[in-house]
Amino acid sequence: MSGRTKLEDGLLLIDKAAGGTSHDMVQRARRITGQKKTGHSGTLDPDATGLLVLTLGRATRLTRFLIRAPKVYEGEVTFGVATDTYDASGTPTAEADPAAVAALELDDVRAAMAGLSGEIEHAPPPYSAKKVGGKKLYELAREGKEVPRETKRVTVFELAPLGGLERDGGAPRLRFRLACSSGTYARTLAHEIGETVGTGGHLSALRRLKVGPFALADAATLDELETAVAAGETPRGWVPFDTIPLPFGEITADAQQEERVAHGQTVLVRDLAGDEGDWVKLVDRRGQFIAVGTIVERIGTGGVGIVQPRVVFK
Repeated sequence: MSGRTKLEDGLLLIDKAAGGTSHDMVQRARRITGQKKTGHSGTLDPDATGLLVLTLGRATRLTRFLIRAPKVYEGEVTFGVATDTYDASGTPTAEADPAAVAALELDDVRAAMAGLSGEIEHAPPPYSAKKVGGKKLYELAREGKEVPRETKRVTVFELAPLGGLERDGGAPRLRFRLACSSGTYARTLAHEIGETVGTGGHLSALRRLKVGPFALADAATLDELETAVAAGETPRGWVPFDTIPLPFGEITADAQQEERVAHGQTVLVRDLAGDEGDWVKLVDRRGQFIAVGTIVERIGTGGVGIVQPRVVFK
């Protein structure tokens, strides 16, 4: 069996290297696998590294569910200099007084991080791929136009130092761990930490460790992917379509239900967990993934309900 055939539908867990965009990673994966229908479920900035979840074939229709997954990162903030992009690739916009930088203590940073934990109002950096009125924010910024600073509610589950401040002759740096909901920008957090401690700061490194249930430890580099596919082998980091975990319950359809699901018709389900409006994953008796649906009605209190298929794969 060829590598192309084996990688028709499913997820690829990729360990992204620094220097390329997420779109660059998708383009190369397309060339390697031969699957033109390839996307991703959440970008990483060009300088960032780590876990990128690529969707292939039918799995591209699951992006809306995968992109909402919480993320875990390890990163580094450098104090004393703020930049227009909030990271090391940007142009410095402010430099702190050397005395203020020298006086910075770990407890100051820890307190600033605590103030950015929990549910917070959060804005994307001025230079980001978020779109407003059909234009990406970085396009507006490069044109010298005012960048809208719309905020949204996000959740920072964990934002904590890893070790102490490093002062090796240059600006002080601090490694940190971040666990957050989708839509959280580590660059914004680094910038706000710098503002809070009074020295300014920017994100100087970022590596994504987890996306929902997926871990960097299970991912492959694009070079490893290319080697495996050339040898006709299943690469590290491949998640077959039928085994893709989704963040909601699973229902096994019987033969009659399977036929109705295939035609987009509602099915009556027993032992149903969840509330009206909740998503469910539908599989057949062989464990094959056949659809994603929603609970449209609960009947009584005995776990009986009606499910409407919304995304049908069979």
